[in-house]
Amino acid sequence: RVPSPSSSTPGAEQREKQYRAHRGFGDRRGGVISARTYFYASEAKCDQHMETFLGCIDASGDSSQDGFSAIKLTALGRPQFLLQFSEVLVKWRRFFHQMAVEQGQAGRAVLEMKLEAEKLQEALAKLSIATKAESQHWFTGEELGVSGTVDLLDWNSLIDSRTKLSKLLLVPNIQTGHLEPLLSRFTEEEDLQMKRMLQRMDVLAKRATEKGVRLMVDAEQSYFQPAISRLTLEMQRRFNRDRAIIFNTHQCYLKEAYDNVAVDMELSRREGWHFGTKLVRGAYMEQERARAAEIGYEDPINPTYEKTSEMYHRCLDYILEEIKRSPKVNVMVASHNEDTVKFTLRRMMELGIHPSEKKVYFGQLLGMCDQITFPLGQAGFPVYKYVPYGPVNEVLPYLSRRALENRSFIERAKRERELLWREVKRRLLAGSFFSRSP
Repeated sequence: RVPSPSSSTPGAEQREKQYRAHRGFGDRRGGVISARTYFYASEAKCDQHMETFLGCIDASGDSSQDGFSAIKLTALGRPQFLLQFSEVLVKWRRFFHQMAVEQGQAGRAVLEMKLEAEKLQEALAKLSIATKAESQHWFTGEELGVSGTVDLLDWNSLIDSRTKLSKLLLVPNIQTGHLEPLLSRFTEEEDLQMKRMLQRMDVLAKRATEKGVRLMVDAEQSYFQPAISRLTLEMQRRFNRDRAIIFNTHQCYLKEAYDNVAVDMELSRREGWHFGTKLVRGAYMEQERARAAEIGYEDPINPTYEKTSEMYHRCLDYILEEIKRSPKVNVMVASHNEDTVKFTLRRMMELGIHPSEKKVYFGQLLGMCDQITFPLGQAGFPVYKYVPYGPVNEVLPYLSRRALENRSFIERAKRERELLWREVKRRLLAGSFFSRSP
């Protein structure tokens, strides 16, 4: 038996359950009333989805000089791949944390954990993952460990698609103590399907670049998200060299949201590409909680709406602080929450971030919260209406978000009517009922 440091990590075994297919949640529409859900039918259907996305990119480019289009990766390939890849990434990251605990770094912030390279090499040799000479070669080849330490970003770089280190992709099994591969072997057809998904992403990113359209990759269920974020990051590395073309999406109802934002931001700093993200609260809360309870892993969602709002503002404040320091950071504040919009405006003013810099964008769904959208636009802020597109029977669950998104909808609708009536009276008294755009 090979000793496993993971045995000292509470709940480590349960976390893997999150990334395993579960028949009871095969229909991902259950408990989801505010997001489009795609199912894999065939490669031809994925090609059709790609063509639809290309049409949306073209329409956005033709109608605006700086438009956005959004895509979902589950529309471009078999979701099972995303599930498997997510499990690989989570196991790999957890292995780093386990070794950090072994080196006495428990409780540190994710980016403050730094493994001593020599001790790490000794641990890998002890676990029969690699000899000390092999691991020294890896770190030298990847320019790691130059400072004598290895942080999470260094560690993640060892699992890049460009790295072919099959022995490195082994971790101790928590139950048996034996080494096992992170990646299960794909069949030739499955390998081809994965390559096609990556090719479709490449086609969309290139078209967006040609059209001057920012491409937002939507977030999906937490058990797909590590893979989605990682693939999006690879596109950002390639296409965000001169400007932010590819935007990731960070869901702030996740307990790990701040760490996810911080890690991605730090990577963009080190590598010099433009960081772009859309901040959302999240669309899969009920389903996520039900799945976690049924399968038996820790609920990944913040316990309350208030905690989610705190996380949203914490992530947003971190990004705004970075925008103040760097011209390479962009954020879409995708929210219908008035407090969040007011928070953003206040922090922009305090930090001296002017709307004309076009680094902070605002977005609301078409037909929702016009009392937020229109004043922002009139004040010179870049503001966008998010337009769902597709057959009515397929996008109806998404459109129902207008009525079911949150508990305060009725109160907001009343407020919107009051503001509209106030504006009508103001224009009547001023004798300028028909307002002209500046």
